[in-house]
Amino acid sequence: MTQEPADDTWDFSRRDVAILEELARDPQISARELTGVLEEAYDIDVSHVTVSESIRRMREAGVFREAIIPNEAYYVFALFEFKFDPAGFESGWRDAMEHIRDDRHTLFFFLADGEYQWKTVMMFPDPASVSRWIHECYKDHGEVIANIRNSAVHNVLKFETDPAIFEALYEE
Repeated sequence: MTQEPADDTWDFSRRDVAILEELARDPQISARELTGVLEEAYDIDVSHVTVSESIRRMREAGVFREAIIPNEAYYVFALFEFKFDPAGFESGWRDAMEHIRDDRHTLFFFLADGEYQWKTVMMFPDPASVSRWIHECYKDHGEVIANIRNSAVHNVLKFETDPAIFEALYEE
């Protein structure tokens, strides 16, 4: 499933930014609890109905996305970098891209500058599944992909959005 890009014209209020900070801190916080936090921590007096409405409007506008990300203890995470074979690229790039983007193992898929143009973070139940996936990808899309460079991701030290990242969205 792909999502539409956000409307980057959103005019962030101080309340919007505070809500995003608190949702990043605790994604499961209720609107009622959040109303209390806004009052205590930010001196923002607002009803829980208004908080719910603000969250709904930001979600619908694509200001933030919600995703279920399993605890890293349950999966092997891998970073893949795809180098292209120019000979088969024109005829097969779209099928390869959609295969990788829509694959159930793909958590995060993006384009990047440099020698490796596609990169993805993927999740697998065990290391053998990583090898099988690479093998199948070459069988199905080898005319497009010259090389897949993969790195195991282990000892994850931080796996969250820091609430402070939202401070730059609202400048008084």
